[in-house]
Amino acid sequence: MPTELLFDLNDIDLGQISVTAEEIGRLNPQCGDMRHLDHVIWCDDANTMALGVKEVRPDEFWVPGHIPGRPLLPGVLMIEAAAQLSSVLYKLKTREDRFLGFTRCDDVAFRGQVQPGDRLYLLVREISFKARRFVSASQGLVNGKLVFEAKITGMVI
Repeated sequence: MPTELLFDLNDIDLGQISVTAEEIGRLNPQCGDMRHLDHVIWCDDANTMALGVKEVRPDEFWVPGHIPGRPLLPGVLMIEAAAQLSSVLYKLKTREDRFLGFTRCDDVAFRGQVQPGDRLYLLVREISFKARRFVSASQGLVNGKLVFEAKITGMVI
């Protein structure tokens, strides 16, 4: 049975930007090679769902070594991108400025390949929210195909 998407993308303008790269830089500490979220397209009004983008570039640090001649975005970096989007969503909701750490990844499944030149759409939906802890369902899409899903838990440190 195919996995359903976390939310319907049909009514979202994929060309819009609701959170810029600069704002992500203010919200999340990851930078340089470890920033894996380029911008956020959309957040719902309650900041419980978000759609973000990672542009998979051919000059990224992992390309020469994973896998030579057939570079594939490592799954851990897909999860990192979704975790960064989850952090943005949490910080937009709470205005929290302390560091967020990730404590768990559960129910992870990789369903497709992501290569340089791909646009990885990241979907995140809040499952559980407390002042210091949150759990998000996440998915990644490339060309309309589900390529990964994971449940991510984070907390204020």
